[in-house]
Amino acid sequence: MTEVFIYDHVRTPRGRGKKDGALHEVPSVRLAAKTLEAIRDRNGLDTSYVDDIIMGCVDPVMDAGAVIPKAAAFEAGYSTRAPGMQISRFCSSGLDAVNLAAGKVAAGSDDIVIAGGVESMSRVGMGMSGGSWYMDPSVNFPAYFMPQGVSADLIATKYGFSRDDVDAYAVESQKRAAKAWDAGYFKNSVIPVKDQNGLTILDRDEHMRPTTDMQSLASLNPSFQMPGEMGGFEAVGIQAHPEIERINYVHHAGNSSGIVDGAAAVLIGSKAGGESMNLKPRARIRHFANIGSDPALMLTGPVDVTEKLLARSGMKIADIDLFELNEAFAAVVLRYMQAFEISHDKINVNGGAIAMGHPLGATGAMILGTVLDELERRDLNTALVTLCIGAGMGTATVIERV
Repeated sequence: MTEVFIYDHVRTPRGRGKKDGALHEVPSVRLAAKTLEAIRDRNGLDTSYVDDIIMGCVDPVMDAGAVIPKAAAFEAGYSTRAPGMQISRFCSSGLDAVNLAAGKVAAGSDDIVIAGGVESMSRVGMGMSGGSWYMDPSVNFPAYFMPQGVSADLIATKYGFSRDDVDAYAVESQKRAAKAWDAGYFKNSVIPVKDQNGLTILDRDEHMRPTTDMQSLASLNPSFQMPGEMGGFEAVGIQAHPEIERINYVHHAGNSSGIVDGAAAVLIGSKAGGESMNLKPRARIRHFANIGSDPALMLTGPVDVTEKLLARSGMKIADIDLFELNEAFAAVVLRYMQAFEISHDKINVNGGAIAMGHPLGATGAMILGTVLDELERRDLNTALVTLCIGAGMGTATVIERV
């Protein structure tokens, strides 16, 4: 199989996913196009040699529909020879786009692929594309369907995480993200979003609340107690896990991922493809995997897929220098750390989606880039990137510096 290299990555800042958010005025296709422009211009790409553009988009409807990576390529002025493909595996879509690109390169069918994702959650609300998982009893009964927040609270209850535990994790995420921004850790990878007159609309993640503390979080009521108790979803969780007598509701807006807008792109290629464009590789993609997991717990897929990936690759947890796990909810990361006995100083070291937000289709590509930058900054070698996924799934990827 052909070796697969990462040559570069960029992302937009993450804008608050509301109508008064800075990026609300920017259509999804324009966010995606900004990342394509940056990848091309930073690397001097001849886009007629781009074999594919693969982007995750979880709700590809309205202005995010119609194969958005191809539309973004038109807007970015790419050669018409560059094709595009849109994929969705819910929250891992951006990382799965990278993995799909890696598979195409490894198989020898492509030499240069741009992968990533986009989501404008202020313009296309979460769940706008609908689907039988939410709406069809023949599907959601065997899936133990419930809102993800109720599943997060079920995880916290089952594995013993208190309200103080999840709040303390959230406070640390905010502190780490603020420190990373203030230290300039993101400056080489985050591209400002500008309007048609060249004026900057946003150049810094907008969702962060660096003054968050335990006292301010303590004032927030649990977000998922009403749908759990009044909506009947707690009974669904207990049916799936009868060892639980009742769910302890601990998650709220302050310790859950933020709803935001954003896009990301990763430049993937073979050695020959890189050499043809005078590109220097930064890392290689060593292994990746997907898995289905407990649908009621729903968000423990990162544990299961990491076990699968390590078994197939012959690696051990001790072989990984840094971990990046999407902070969908605080209990997701706490369970992962508990399962593998990982120290907090090795995971999400620059904060995560609780502080900066989670633009669904783009997040996987964003956190891959974040951990690659951090490997270089610390002069470390190997990182594992993983995300939990709706309906009970997990995706994970191991990268290694070159």
